[in-house]
Order: sequence, then C-alpha cells, then structure tokens
Amino acid sequence: MLQGRDRLELVNRMSTNDVSRLAPNEGAPTVFINANARILFRAGCFHLPRGLLLISEPGQGEALANYLRRSIFFGDQVTVKEISAETAHFALHGATADATIQSLTPAAESMPALGVTEIECAVGNLIIARRKSICGGHWIVIADRELGAPAHRLLLQSGASAGLIPAGSLTYNSLRIRSGRPAGLELSADYIPLEVGLWDEISFSKGCYTGQEIIARMESRGRLAKTLVKIALSSLAPAPTPMYAQGKPAGTLTSSARAPDGRIHALAVLKVGSAQPNTDLTAGANGPKAKVIGFAGAQPPFVLAEAASSPSN
Repeated sequence: MLQGRDRLELVNRMSTNDVSRLAPNEGAPTVFINANARILFRAGCFHLPRGLLLISEPGQGEALANYLRRSIFFGDQVTVKEISAETAHFALHGATADATIQSLTPAAESMPALGVTEIECAVGNLIIARRKSICGGHWIVIADRELGAPAHRLLLQSGASAGLIPAGSLTYNSLRIRSGRPAGLELSADYIPLEVGLWDEISFSKGCYTGQEIIARMESRGRLAKTLVKIALSSLAPAPTPMYAQGKPAGTLTSSARAPDGRIHALAVLKVGSAQPNTDLTAGANGPKAKVIGFAGAQPPFVLAEAASSPSN
C-alpha cells in the first residue's frame, strides 16, 4: 500500500502503464522493468481513497515494496507498506463470480473492468476489485488477516446458489495457461513485456519511465524477435523446456499443466517465425510433439497484422 501525495507519480515513473490519472476507485495493471526493458515485476494498481494498493505476482510483495522504497526521491511525499502478512486474499473466477460478488454488494454490477471499492459487510471491511478475465468474471477480495476465515465462509455462502465451489492452485494454473495469461517464467528478466503478451499494460504516450527507450524503439520499428503463444502438447512436458521446429531451436516452453479433466495446456515463447498457428514443434530434441494453437495475451498490432498476411493464413 502506497500513501502520500506522490504515490501515483512514483509508480508512474517506475513502470510501463500510465497510472498518473487514476481516479479513486479506478485500477490499471502495469509492469516494472529494468533499464534494458526486462521484466522485474508485474502488479495490479488499485487507487483507493486511503492509498494506492499494488497487488504483485505471488510471493513478490516484499521485493516490489523494497524496489519502490529504493526509488523514492528526496522530497517525494510517499510511504510504502507491505501488507501481505496482514491480509487474506481471495480470487473468484468463472461464470459464478459476478453473481457471488453482486450478492455482497449490488454496486459491483456497475463497477468498471478494473474498478475497486471497499464495502462493509457482515464480517467487516472488504476490498473488492475486478481484474482482467481469465475464465469468465475475475474478482479479488481482500480482508484483514483475522477476518480471513469468516470472509471465506461468507464468499462460499454468497455463491452457493450460483454453484460456486472452492478450487485449488492446479485448477487456477490450468485456467490461467488456457487463457494465455503470462505468469511465472513468462514474467521474468528473460523477457520484455511486448514479448509475453503485455501490450495492453504499456502506455506509448506518457512521459519517461525506466526502460522506455527500448520499448518505444520496438514499437516504432514494428518488430519482435519472439512472442508468447498457446501450444498443444501430445504429452505433458515440464517448463522450462527448449522447443524445436524442424529440428532447429525455436524458443522455450514456459508453462504447462494437466487440468483436472486430463487436458494439457501450455504456453511457449517462440521466435516469431515459429509462432504462426499450426506450426509443428517438439518439446525437447526428442520430446513430446507440439503444435501452435495461436497467440497468447495482448499482442502488438504489428504482430497480428504480420500473421494475418502470412501465406499460411
């Protein structure tokens, strides 16, 4: 949680998206990159009246908080507090998510795609926010740590009539990969945001930020060396695994999971020339067969235009 006059400015000058004009109860995803435009952190920014809430990728809260503290200029009026240990965090996905949240607060029905609000309910104060969809509706609910158990029970009760059921990390990871959302290995210093489907989390019109020059150069030239794709695997392969096309290195398998229904879902970062739909691949030199299904995440328009004009299409 960031508080103080310059809370928006600090995040704005250190990350890719334009958060400088976020009004209270608005949110935006953004990416923190180094001077070489390599990914350090990805976070959802939610502007509450009492401060700017940043939700990092799992396990990165303290590292992101320390990174921001080191970036505070003399004269900045901003404080950074890491609150993971003080809170309980729940995520709701799918067809029942909207109905569950609306049963807690009717105001949720009119909330924008990345909106955030705080409500008072039977168990106490809750933060409720929308995030980018993975499978149907996607909501997060945050409660004080001591309210975690009653908040969990309240969510299950609120969604019972709609068919809400608890699910674990395997189900989430399968849905995440199937939808093409980057995480884990994709959000590492091995990659630049444009290469892993994060085009929609970058502003090309705001002022300077760390790593901007390289991002701007890639956008102005309209070319990427590699990009994120969904792939079909004949059998499960671990990530990371080198990918090959016609026996030549093509990229890296970055995510894979076998869903509870037995289906295998996978993502790979491939050279653009090997990233066209229906391209045949192997995971490892002699591993499982694979085939490109399509692009993942939010792709640059020039990548989509090139794919649409390729002979295979």
